Amino acid sequence: MGLPALEFSECCLDSPQFRERLRSHEAELEKTNKFIKELIKDGKSLVVALKNLSTAKRKFADSLNEFKFRCIGDAETDDEICIAKSLQEFATVLRNLEDERMRMIENASEVLITPLEKFRKEQIGAAKDAKKKYDKETEKYCGVLEKHLNLSSKKKESQLQEADSQVDQVRQHFYEVSLEYVFKVQEVQERKMFEFVEPLLAFLQGLFTFYHHGYELAKDFSDFKTELTISIQNTRNRFEGTRSEVESLMKKMKENPHEHKNISPYTMEGYLYVQEKRHFGTSWVKHYCTYQRETKKITMVPFDQKSGGKGGEDEAVTLKSCTRRKTDSIEKRFCFDVEAVDRPGVITMQALSEEDRRLWMEAMDGREPVYNSNKDNQSEGTAQLDNIGFSIIKRCIHAVETRGINEQGLYRIVGVNSRVQKLLSVLMDPKTATETETEICAEWEIKTITSALKTYLRMLPGPLMMYQFQRSFIKAAKLENQESRVSEIHSLVHRLPEKNRQMLHLLMNHLAKVADNHKQNLMTVANLGVVFGPTLLRPQEETVAAIMDIKFQNIVIEILIENHEKIFNTVPDAPPPNSQLLLSRKKSTDSKPPSCSERPLTLFHTPQGNEKQENRNSIINSSLESVISSNANSLLNSTSAAQPSLTSSDLELEVIKPTRPNSLSPLRKARALYACKAEHDSELSFTAGTVFENVHPSQEPGWLEGTLNGKTGLIPENYVEFL
Repeated sequence: MGLPALEFSECCLDSPQFRERLRSHEAELEKTNKFIKELIKDGKSLVVALKNLSTAKRKFADSLNEFKFRCIGDAETDDEICIAKSLQEFATVLRNLEDERMRMIENASEVLITPLEKFRKEQIGAAKDAKKKYDKETEKYCGVLEKHLNLSSKKKESQLQEADSQVDQVRQHFYEVSLEYVFKVQEVQERKMFEFVEPLLAFLQGLFTFYHHGYELAKDFSDFKTELTISIQNTRNRFEGTRSEVESLMKKMKENPHEHKNISPYTMEGYLYVQEKRHFGTSWVKHYCTYQRETKKITMVPFDQKSGGKGGEDEAVTLKSCTRRKTDSIEKRFCFDVEAVDRPGVITMQALSEEDRRLWMEAMDGREPVYNSNKDNQSEGTAQLDNIGFSIIKRCIHAVETRGINEQGLYRIVGVNSRVQKLLSVLMDPKTATETETEICAEWEIKTITSALKTYLRMLPGPLMMYQFQRSFIKAAKLENQESRVSEIHSLVHRLPEKNRQMLHLLMNHLAKVADNHKQNLMTVANLGVVFGPTLLRPQEETVAAIMDIKFQNIVIEILIENHEKIFNTVPDAPPPNSQLLLSRKKSTDSKPPSCSERPLTLFHTPQGNEKQENRNSIINSSLESVISSNANSLLNSTSAAQPSLTSSDLELEVIKPTRPNSLSPLRKARALYACKAEHDSELSFTAGTVFENVHPSQEPGWLEGTLNGKTGLIPENYVEFL
């Protein structure tokens, strides 16, 4: 398991879990720093002590062999695996060279020692300085906050306002320092993958030049060296893209921190001071509190950031009521009282500010007014997968393939934004958009055309490969072997809507042609993956963890380009008949029920001749196994004329389509045939046997809309039977 991603949104909350994850990154950086320091020392000894060369090389090799990389995320790419095992490969080479006692290369210090010292000084050293600054600001902020909260509410209003302003300034500065520190820590973690290994590779290359007896060993090492060089370059390229994305997210967080809050399972969470009675009086203890509106559960964890540890045991209570404390009833500011079902007495809590108290009371349905602070900044693009959209993409592709297929940096080099927008406005003009035969004028540069194509794809209301399949594609790219990856991606592509699949097919055919000319345009399959991965597979939520998955988005695009003929021109392998696999796209190895992304196949029966007009199928009330094993007449109820009897063999070959009410039919009840876990907020989670109210067709193909426990949402059509 790799290091956990540090979300910028958690810097504001500064939770114990965030501090724990941050400490794991700091420990990894300290470990790396100590290792690099030791490695530099060993390298110098290798250069100076020629007579102890064999011993020094063995120790150096052992050091390399013992160190293990830890990457951010829950999986590694092939390139990262290659880089991670490179140290072990280096150690093997050095052990084989132990008997060859020749002079140390003269430029060892330049290619090995200097880059490592530079990395340790400039990167790890900068991270340490950032940590000192962060610790200092943490102590300063907590001290100012405690002092501020201890102010008496009886002071003059002007003094209180001045104190509030001072705390806000300190809090904002602490928040900015926290963001910068998290950004620097993750940057160094990513940089070490190539800035640390690359000098070692250069050092080994120098050894091969000067060691006559190492010639055969260098030949054996050349294949891995090539693979590692490519992996380092790919990792570097991905790092540049990832770093810019993370830096952009950090800037957004600085500008509008409240509009980029992390998705949390809790209705409200944050620090509160809880009044506790002691023998000598009362005291206020800092707690990290969470609240869930559905269960009315409040959890309080005593925690102080300055000490970095818990101050007692966790406590969980069930909310009964929440009431704001009047200012004249208590000396502390921002207070409110909480009554619990399972705890006697009143719990008095102090929020960090008036706004913080309002949010807590709003979450707990207190007496404070409800304000809606959420903003909807999303805006749908005007681009669509219609005739105009296909025409624009086809015209751009035709222009690139006929005029600029060999241009260096194709799709990587961007055009001038004003020119790109002007070209798009021309292409999207309804008067000329459908004229697919009309070529784009030669006055438009190829880089402008390629940028227009990418921009149009980004303007679509959702990514071409769809939000609901984004995680599935990422999981497919993380599978262990290439064959499994191709097979899973093949299956996922054929689950996309027809227009999305057609557009993706058109695009992949084109990118394959671009990659075929990589010797001229320098755009390999890997480079095209870097360019198009974030465009075609962008996540719905912009988080650090999502940005770290960009490398797997790139791998998906690489697989699509390399296997485009198989993926788009052949149908995925069907599951074996007469088995439970027909009810699920892929049977789980641990016998878990199918998720909403793994819908069971629906059966339908198409009547012949007059039977088609006279008969209608009723709802299938059981799974495929019960359909095959039971008599067909007992499952199908005719609404008019009697249906022809069906044998079990007929049912194996025919598909039976459950009826659904049309838009004019009354609302009906339905019962779940299978359990389903929602993958989006618009869907409902339920277990087998759940009964839904007010079920009716939705605007989404293959989905119904119904009500469960007062909540209305989407239900997979082939998961239910009507009552």
